[in-house]
Amino acid sequence: MKQTAGTSTKQMLSERVHTQLREAIMRGKYVPSEPLKPQELAQQHQVSLAVVREALVRLVGEGIAVRLPNRGFAVPDFSDRRWQEIAEARRTIEPVMLRLAIERGDLDWEARVRAAHHRLARTPAYVPEDDSEYYSSAWSEAHRLFHRTLLEGCGNPVLLDTFDRLWTASELARRWSAHRIRDRDGAAEHRSLEEAALARDPDTAAEVLVKHLTLTVAGLTSRSSHGQG
Repeated sequence: MKQTAGTSTKQMLSERVHTQLREAIMRGKYVPSEPLKPQELAQQHQVSLAVVREALVRLVGEGIAVRLPNRGFAVPDFSDRRWQEIAEARRTIEPVMLRLAIERGDLDWEARVRAAHHRLARTPAYVPEDDSEYYSSAWSEAHRLFHRTLLEGCGNPVLLDTFDRLWTASELARRWSAHRIRDRDGAAEHRSLEEAALARDPDTAAEVLVKHLTLTVAGLTSRSSHGQG
């Protein structure tokens, strides 16, 4: 079916609203459980209600928003059981992938792991001139790339696709956890992961990874405000 100019414009507007809303939620502009009211958002972004709803539905699919029983929308809550379920899935799947990567990964994989860790270690987690207390987009991408590169050695595209989906679904929880637990040494955890993987020590690597993932979700239930994974 041929796309009309009106349809194309609506998609462009929906993409813009989706991107802006996603970034606002990720950077703490909306607090957990805060309603995302379509009419207010439509006025704020100067777009139609249909455009806003389309953007919100996408955010729900990504785990960045939730649909309420009365068909409204809101930011998820810290206590949302889904965070625990995602963490359980990651703790089950990713250590297996890491063991396979250590077994199958070649010299090129080792080089890519080193490069990805170097990039992560050298990328500032926060932008000095930015007043946001949440991770920068550059650091978040370097973080994702490091974890994915570690697992790419498994050579299984189906498992890697599962990782991609779980990573996207857990991004908001990861940022919240880091914001709430400030004294966590994530850099040391990532360094330990790299060292164990390149030492071809699957038991230690899997243990470090499970702890890394567990600390992240624990940050959502901690009352401390002093998190990554």
